[in-house]
Amino acid sequence: MASYRRADFIQYIDSREPVSTIDQDEIAENLTNIYDSDTYGLNAMRQTLPSHCYKKIREVIASGQPLDAQIADMVANGMKEWAIKKGATHYTHWFLPLNGLAAEKHDSFINIMPGDDKVLLEFSGMQLIKGEPDASSFPSGGLRSTWEARGYTVWDATSPAFIRREKNGAVLCIPTAFCSWTGEALDQKTPLLRSMEYVSEESLLTLQNIFNEKYKKVFPTLGIEQEFFLIDRKFYLSRPDLVNCGRTLIGAKPPKGQEMEDHYFGTMNSRIISCIQEVEWKMWKLGMPLKTRHNEVAPGQYEVAPIFERANLAADHNMVLMDVLKASATNHGLVCLFHEKPFANVNGSGKHNNWSLSTDTGLNLLDPGSTPSQNARFILFLAAVIRAVDVHSDLLRASVAVPGNDQRLGGNEAPPSIISIYLGQELDNLVSNIVNSTNNQFSADADMNLGVIGFPPLPKDSTDRNRTSPFAFTGNKFEFRAVGSSQVVNFPCIVLNTTVAESIKFIREEILKEMQTNSRQNAFNKVIKDVLSVHSRVIFNGDGYSQEWRDMAKSRGLLSLKTTEALSLMSSEKNIKLFSADGILSPVELACRQEVLFEIYAKSMTIEAKTLYDLIATLIVPACFKHQKNVADSLNSIMPFIQGQKSFCQPTAQLQHLSDLVDNINRLIEQNQKLMGLIKQCSEIKSEHDRAFFLQQNVSAAMLDVRKISDELETIIDDTIWPIPKYSEILFLR
Repeated sequence: MASYRRADFIQYIDSREPVSTIDQDEIAENLTNIYDSDTYGLNAMRQTLPSHCYKKIREVIASGQPLDAQIADMVANGMKEWAIKKGATHYTHWFLPLNGLAAEKHDSFINIMPGDDKVLLEFSGMQLIKGEPDASSFPSGGLRSTWEARGYTVWDATSPAFIRREKNGAVLCIPTAFCSWTGEALDQKTPLLRSMEYVSEESLLTLQNIFNEKYKKVFPTLGIEQEFFLIDRKFYLSRPDLVNCGRTLIGAKPPKGQEMEDHYFGTMNSRIISCIQEVEWKMWKLGMPLKTRHNEVAPGQYEVAPIFERANLAADHNMVLMDVLKASATNHGLVCLFHEKPFANVNGSGKHNNWSLSTDTGLNLLDPGSTPSQNARFILFLAAVIRAVDVHSDLLRASVAVPGNDQRLGGNEAPPSIISIYLGQELDNLVSNIVNSTNNQFSADADMNLGVIGFPPLPKDSTDRNRTSPFAFTGNKFEFRAVGSSQVVNFPCIVLNTTVAESIKFIREEILKEMQTNSRQNAFNKVIKDVLSVHSRVIFNGDGYSQEWRDMAKSRGLLSLKTTEALSLMSSEKNIKLFSADGILSPVELACRQEVLFEIYAKSMTIEAKTLYDLIATLIVPACFKHQKNVADSLNSIMPFIQGQKSFCQPTAQLQHLSDLVDNINRLIEQNQKLMGLIKQCSEIKSEHDRAFFLQQNVSAAMLDVRKISDELETIIDDTIWPIPKYSEILFLR
């Protein structure tokens, strides 16, 4: 029997019923009418704007043209009228500062004219386009000080405004960029939009100059698979580590984890599916095309995924999705955990970024078609991606260097920290043919025959899937699996867009240079062969967890950056040149982001270390003392019998148990005190960079030492005394 408090929680959870939060009219036959209804997108604009204004704003959204003041006023008025009908009394410029969260400041639509007490509802084009939040209190890496407070938000017309509903009203949220008074980007969106322009420009020039193909725009697209855990809120509130850190800092391995593989794609618990259905309806109203939901591998772990969208819209939608998941979970008595490794010894959570490039006509530039070896356009863009990943593997690794990934990467279906590309047999054969000037054909059946009478032949994909690869080709896109579940996807996407654009530019210029003395076809063949010959070292199609691959990667000269040390490479001369050459990030903007990431890492680790110390000192050790007293009292109670009767059985094992218990408690207290000493030592380090490395190299090891002893004690302490919920309860009880 668990402790009284935990026993009460278990009884409460057992009696809970799924909560119905979906309106009766929200049924499948109304989905097409409800979809996008809380978004001021093209459908709402068409209904609320004059035709010439609608045409102009549609051009702005499609091509990124500037919006003149008169049109802006008309759009603002239409947006206001639409929002008021939806119940909104306030609007906010919704933006993504460098703290990893969305930010907002609410302003009401009301205004009072001078000399008149009558309230008016107003919203001008200037209020739509520009806002002025405080820029000094967000992480800026030194760009803004407390006395330098002015900052601006600027409307991103390509990402639709949306309604966020609360119980007592609604708010109009307007996606914006965020910059300082001195013009530097202070957010995640601005450099993303810059990188999208960069990859578009280089792709368009390449398509035109090499293939004589003309398009208006090329867009990076993202499909973001979001993994997360859902646990009961009562268990969450009883664990200080979950409340403060989003992950468990102690917890013994339960008798059953995920080894039975019975959770993956299993039938969803009724409370869970009720919660996720609420999320789906909310996101459908907000225009996010959520497509998939399922149980993930670890108990208590789930995943939802949308259809592909333009990268900036997909990134905004993912941030909204995380907020909606957290709010909806609370409605159902649950808590949503996005930490990359909330529980030891089971799968962690990622945010798989499925990335590709698409023209304004819908052509996917990474679609190999039925004959990849004859698809020159695809081969060029594939070669550009391979070169980008090889040349800039340091940046790709740094883009996912968040604290949670230190625990996640390298096992339990999370990719290793060595950045490599998985292509599959057919494309690997294609690359090998180009490099070696051979024509070996990949032999594979076009269809799968399952050997069951009545089953038709099934079409077979040209590639398998490799869950141990951090960057895998999956048919017509690349899946960046190393991105952490808690991350804002913008920076990994910025790195992908920028590095691939730089490689596209490099290959185009090399082909054009070679064409001065050679035919177009020969120039193309030579440059592509040279690029793949140099950079195919980054291709690996085997087991990314194996020692064989680690040895092979080392022999190939590939980087192995297991921890946040990867962040130190962000500001290398190569990377400064890469980002500044085409205005994606100035040297100052890049340096400030590096500083912010070090700061976030150091603060997160410090909070974890302090939380662990308090948890051990105030909950675990007192529980151990209580159990120790019970054992000692029990032994003392039989001592008269032992002393009075020589034939009485000697309690040798019990005495040894008490001795081991005392020893473990001593070691736990000593290690916890050592941890506090390191925390105090760390507080004296001034540099965020040095503090982050001290925490990673010293404090994290000390925390593991404390955890090991605490987890041993958990397995022997009286269950009615153990003060916090255990893994077997948190992971399996719904």
